[in-house]
Amino acid sequence: MSQQQRQLIEGRPVLVVIDVQGGGGAEGEESAIPFMPGYAEAMDRVPALVARARECGVPVVFFQEAHRRDLVDFGRELDGAEGVHLLEGDPGTEIAAALGVRPDDYVIRKRRYSCFFGTELEILLKGLRAETLLLVGGHTDVCVHYTFVDAHQHDYHCRVVEDCVAGSGLEAHEAALRAMEYLQTGARRTSDEVAAAFADAARTR
Repeated sequence: MSQQQRQLIEGRPVLVVIDVQGGGGAEGEESAIPFMPGYAEAMDRVPALVARARECGVPVVFFQEAHRRDLVDFGRELDGAEGVHLLEGDPGTEIAAALGVRPDDYVIRKRRYSCFFGTELEILLKGLRAETLLLVGGHTDVCVHYTFVDAHQHDYHCRVVEDCVAGSGLEAHEAALRAMEYLQTGARRTSDEVAAAFADAARTR
């Protein structure tokens, strides 16, 4: 099967929700991380897709970036444009309440950008028999892109829901989307397409 013929969902899907947290993205809000215009609106679309995944029996994995207050786990992360952010215990570090995370949900805390780096994600995905990962959240050009690349190198089918991600700036956001599409043709999808694919997968299961 050629790249152009690949389905949106190949095998068992998993929705990966990356760093949709309580702080950042609102217009006029001070932040140590840059946010593109429309960031908050993109994050506001994520809960509906989470709800559709739940309705259709698609596993959802929530990620929370959080750093220790003594900054020991930032590494080189502060060498670029970002300041100190998402410290443990700060209200803005908590996963956004709108996502409706439940006590029995899969929630993984990460210290670095990629959801694969130093986390249990690969073990969890093996248990879920995941084949297609659908990524939402932020930042498109940082945590989403780096997670996509690692998933690609682990041989997962990868999709990025382009109206449910947002980046540090418009140019960086679009460049990251193009880079992901370069790795896997057809990676860029809309939330409407994904919601429909979830429903189709549920009917054929």
